[in-house]
Amino acid sequence: QVQLVESGGELVQAGGSLRLSCAASGRTFSSYTMGWFRQAPGKERTFVAAITWSANTDYAESVKGRFTISRDNAKNTVYLQMNSLKPEDRAVYYCAALRRGNAYYPNNYDYWGQGTQVTVSS
Repeated sequence: QVQLVESGGELVQAGGSLRLSCAASGRTFSSYTMGWFRQAPGKERTFVAAITWSANTDYAESVKGRFTISRDNAKNTVYLQMNSLKPEDRAVYYCAALRRGNAYYPNNYDYWGQGTQVTVSS
């Protein structure tokens, strides 16, 4: 069992930065691929970024070059550094833990956090 708690979401101006954190419980955190997804009002939950246990990363095209995912296995925490934020980045951001499968698809993930709201003003 893994429990995930996100934090760091807030209101920020376009062009600004935020760092989201996701704290995980459980001794097997390091064995999971960790992903960040986001869901805007009235839209589906979409992939943002993922990081494997060995720190290989992947990003959605819309955030490449602006967002960075990282993890600290000693702290059981995964981060999402978001720079050059745009109004279209506004969404609830979720972290999730994946045991196996394609990291792009939310249905493959085993555990989810409750989400944190990111609002970007223009």
